[in-house]
Amino acid sequence: MSTTLDSYRLLGRSGLRVSPLALGAATFGTEWGWGAEQDDARKLFDTYVGRGGNFIDTASTYTNGSSERLLGEFAHDNRESLVLATKYSTLSRPGDPNSGGSHRKTMFASVETSLRRLDTDYIDLLYLHVWDFTTSVEEVLRGMDDLVRQGKVLYVAICNTPAWQVSRMQAIADLRGWSPLVALQFEYSLIERTGERDLIPMAREMGLGVIPYSPLAGGVLAGKYSRADLTAGKIADGTRKDFNIANGDVTERNLAIADVLKEVATEMGRSPGQVGLAWARQNPDVTAPIIGARTPAQLEDNLGSLEVDFTAAQLARLDEASAIDLGNPHALLASGRGRAFNSGELKVESRR
Repeated sequence: MSTTLDSYRLLGRSGLRVSPLALGAATFGTEWGWGAEQDDARKLFDTYVGRGGNFIDTASTYTNGSSERLLGEFAHDNRESLVLATKYSTLSRPGDPNSGGSHRKTMFASVETSLRRLDTDYIDLLYLHVWDFTTSVEEVLRGMDDLVRQGKVLYVAICNTPAWQVSRMQAIADLRGWSPLVALQFEYSLIERTGERDLIPMAREMGLGVIPYSPLAGGVLAGKYSRADLTAGKIADGTRKDFNIANGDVTERNLAIADVLKEVATEMGRSPGQVGLAWARQNPDVTAPIIGARTPAQLEDNLGSLEVDFTAAQLARLDEASAIDLGNPHALLASGRGRAFNSGELKVESRR
């Protein structure tokens, strides 16, 4: 399973080649109370690209626009060699209802802003950031297709949207000859595995590459929290740690999973963060987890995850500690009882 950043993978059904770890640029800038100042952000970029990394993820509202601006500055000299992904739909001007949402107006305005900040003529990959439950799928898909036809966007993708809606959109895009979705981004880690119920199987069937964000659960899997943090409940000084605690990411269940991860990491001579990232990456349906390092040292540790190899026993321990209830109808279909409904005692070999 060991690999390098320049061992590229195809993104979904496209022919686009991307690195097996994406560099998250949400840490570029300190406007949110955490993150990297410009010099450190530059070091993060240079280290990642210097190792052969080519896949960098940002969004129109990350660090109030500084993320895109800094990324555009850093990428200026080797723009053609990079795959820059950004997102639209999150509210950019409080009080203005048309500065957020999935609709055409905010889509086109956001893309124009991103192009200026990134100092580029085109965006490699444009995601819809958060589904709004109000805009029609036809409006979204046709707007994305228009941007592709104009050459401002090369590929389109989606984040934080129900599986049934994504599959419906993909079917409509195929039937109408519009640009298909090539990637799906959602939270996925040892702590957050519910995407295994519908999102990951759907992505596999519909030809979308899976790009997990928060693969270390906001640092919980990296060992940054303890049970003393369970008593905290609200943001104190606006740090990332306070945010994650207030967001409900620090629970007894999550810390118990982190304990098992730490045990496995110690056996392997690796950091918990490296093993947590490697667990997400070893899933064959995952194209490239997004790493969100704030310092050069954190990035170096994250990149060490590319060298992690699991034994079957180690994976089994991690899977058991983090197992989720598959829910209905998945639990039934995965059971011997469910299979008996279709096949009885017959043995039928799957093509997969």
